[in-house]
Amino acid sequence: MKLKILMIAMITVLFANCTEAEKKKYVLEVTSFNLKTTANHLDFNKLDAEVESNFTSKQPGFIKRQSSVNDQGEYVVLVYWNTAQDADASMKKFMADTSVADYAGMIDPTSMKMARYTIEDEFKANNSDFVEVMSFKTKDGADIKAFDKINKKVETDVTAKRKGFLQRITGVDDKGDQVVVIYWDNKENSDAALQPFMNNPISKEFMGMMNQSTIWMSRCESLTALTGNKNQLQNKEKVVALLNSFNTGDKEPISYINPEKYIQHNLDVADGLKGFGEVMQHAPPQGFKAEVIRAFEDGDYVFTHTKYDFFGPKAGFDVFKFENGKIVEHWDNLLEVQKPNPSGRTQFDGATSLTDLDKTEANKKTVKDFIEKVLLGHEMDKLTTYINPEKYIQHNPAVADGLKGFGEAMKYFAENGLVMEYTKLHKVLGQGNFVLTMSEGKFGKGDHTAFYDLFRLEEGKIVEHWDVITTIPAKSAWKNSNGKF
Repeated sequence: MKLKILMIAMITVLFANCTEAEKKKYVLEVTSFNLKTTANHLDFNKLDAEVESNFTSKQPGFIKRQSSVNDQGEYVVLVYWNTAQDADASMKKFMADTSVADYAGMIDPTSMKMARYTIEDEFKANNSDFVEVMSFKTKDGADIKAFDKINKKVETDVTAKRKGFLQRITGVDDKGDQVVVIYWDNKENSDAALQPFMNNPISKEFMGMMNQSTIWMSRCESLTALTGNKNQLQNKEKVVALLNSFNTGDKEPISYINPEKYIQHNLDVADGLKGFGEVMQHAPPQGFKAEVIRAFEDGDYVFTHTKYDFFGPKAGFDVFKFENGKIVEHWDNLLEVQKPNPSGRTQFDGATSLTDLDKTEANKKTVKDFIEKVLLGHEMDKLTTYINPEKYIQHNPAVADGLKGFGEAMKYFAENGLVMEYTKLHKVLGQGNFVLTMSEGKFGKGDHTAFYDLFRLEEGKIVEHWDVITTIPAKSAWKNSNGKF
């Protein structure tokens, strides 16, 4: 009898080990990125669908692909493969395939992150419109068997009991980093489950085994489920389309301007659409050209940094105000393109990646205080309160990098009887890590001047600067009565 029991136990163990060894494993590829600030998200979403249907889904070993985007504009693409070799082969082919060049060209490459995880769960959540993705490292010295046990318990005792839950997939990469993907039928049910999850003792134990500094999480809506305003052009995209129409001749973007109200602050252009039309009629035979380098949105305002061919090569900042989806007001500052500055930097190069959306207001306040206290108030002892003394990248055509370059420029002005005096700050606009200011003052030999300054910030301090400084013409030469600011 004892022998029989022992044999049964041995067979059970062998069967369990055999089942474990033969259990199918898959590969989950997780890619996250942001679009370039000048990209059109509707065009990108369309191209994304084409990439899936015409390229990825046709690759050997492909199982499933889902693209989604969160409220901050971050995209997450999840692709399931049979093997790591299948994933590698597809990526190599993707990088060399010219048919996906337009799609790849809209992605900000500095924001892209990609990881691959080994998983044992077969994808089954075909009806999901919302997904949560979290990657992390466990704490140093963590008992992985204990972690795996509580990880499974989170699914069975917490998440799977919530309304709208479809599937929870877990995996690990070759470095031991973990991933958890939870599929829901819709965003509302995911939102409703979030706080109860955070309050559950099992969840707290699970989260407590993670290295908190390594956690990345994104809660995303499937591109195929996007509705309402998310399927409409953003104001920023309307502006980029309008400026790009100089190159394409497309007439559609003109409709983004309110024909009954278009207040013009470029003093060389008459008010309204009529003034805009007059400028276009006087274009040279080759027309005007515009390459939008950076584009940002702050409430009803959009501001851009653009390389123009507008009666000669120009560097420009434009600001547009919207009402009810239409452009109703425009400001700009233009300057001839100059040679690279003493540090070899141009008026256009440098960082373009939009980050820190949650720090927009704090960054705007930092820049506002810098203008008001240092440039208007001359409190030079506070310079390093606002500017990073170890990293200050300068794109002004005449000034070198760093605080040393700034100091040398000020010394040159003083020794040559020149001035750079800010007298009034008119506007502060920002999105994430970029802030634009529009100021009035005197420059050179005292000319009435408009200062447009674009700042990039990191960790609360200014680390990069571009500007356009332009003389304001005498009022007798104005073609509209709206003033520069």
